[in-house]
Amino acid sequence: MSPHRHPTTAVQVGPVQIGGGAPLVVQSMTNTDTADVAASVRQVAELARAGSELVRLTVNNEEAARAVPAIREALDALGLAVPLIGDFHFNGHRLLADYPECAQALAKYRINPGNVGRGEKRDSQFATLIELALRHDRPVRIGVNWGSLDPELVARLMDANGRLAQPASVREVTYEAMVTSALESARQAEAIGLGRDRIVLSCKMSGVQDLITVYRRLAERGDYALHLGLTEAGMGAKGIVASTAALAVLLQEGIGDTIRVSLTPEPGAPRSREVEVAQEILQALELRAFAPQVTACPGCGRTTSTAFQQLALDIQNHLRQRLPEWRQAYPGVVAMRVAVMGCVVNGPGESKHANIGISLPGNGERPAAPVYIDGEKVATLKGEGIAEDFIRLVDQYVVAHYATP
Repeated sequence: MSPHRHPTTAVQVGPVQIGGGAPLVVQSMTNTDTADVAASVRQVAELARAGSELVRLTVNNEEAARAVPAIREALDALGLAVPLIGDFHFNGHRLLADYPECAQALAKYRINPGNVGRGEKRDSQFATLIELALRHDRPVRIGVNWGSLDPELVARLMDANGRLAQPASVREVTYEAMVTSALESARQAEAIGLGRDRIVLSCKMSGVQDLITVYRRLAERGDYALHLGLTEAGMGAKGIVASTAALAVLLQEGIGDTIRVSLTPEPGAPRSREVEVAQEILQALELRAFAPQVTACPGCGRTTSTAFQQLALDIQNHLRQRLPEWRQAYPGVVAMRVAVMGCVVNGPGESKHANIGISLPGNGERPAAPVYIDGEKVATLKGEGIAEDFIRLVDQYVVAHYATP
């Protein structure tokens, strides 16, 4: 795991710590109408049960602000203590002031310095937001987005750039505006009294290289906890690949303390998909472990039809089904690796590298499937019940190796 380029001060969000050497935090956001308490509770519960450690809600009007305490109460009744973050734009200073129960029910506020106010109102309304955070003892994420940059700041930087003998490109000025907006706003919040242990920064862009460039500069120039995320990442494979490409580079360099994968869900798809992808990114980089991993070969002309594919799917489904129970009884199981391979070329070797693995027979191979545990061959499975037999061996391995003394 790469060290942070600058050690960040820890920011406490309810029971969750961001930065300061704490494990990277996975978060997500609802897409329900927050005023619909029942629908919002269902979705927050879905996200929390999928592993989201923080969940953000849109608080855009009075109805939403009134709903937040009821959502918090309903989640508590379900035994779900996941902290809620309020997402405020344009009118957050009024909503937090007018609805103190909402301000208290939220564990953190997210504000956008590009739309807290215009002209003379900008500084006073920003100050009101920070003062309300101080009153309720809540941290704040100052989240800059290149789709809503402060136009006055951009104009100031563009004017200064235009006076240079060799002006920078518009893109370069945009990068500078993003970083400047975040850092100037953070220092303004500190001047009002909000400690660095109450500030998280983000500079979200929708281009992979743009995001990497801006966060590198932000990490170089400031010592704040950082929230990572590629905004408007998109749908399906495009969104997953783009988010992974951007976040993996930054995380490998030690930049970032909490992440969100902003996927556009396909119609009818669960919102929790973005949580699963965030977890997979962190697990692939060996920064955290969330669930046992299944290594499976892609298949080729040597493999026998779809037998190994079906077994890999069965194993993966079995692990997911048992995981809630196993997490409680066998804490270390989240780091387990299982291999399901389709022929003799790489099958035995990959199986030996896993905690437990099976190498199924390929075309023309002897109809037998050797099983390896921690590098040693322990059994050879044959016949119609190979899948059931291997699943039983996996269950036995979990009990034998991850039970607490």
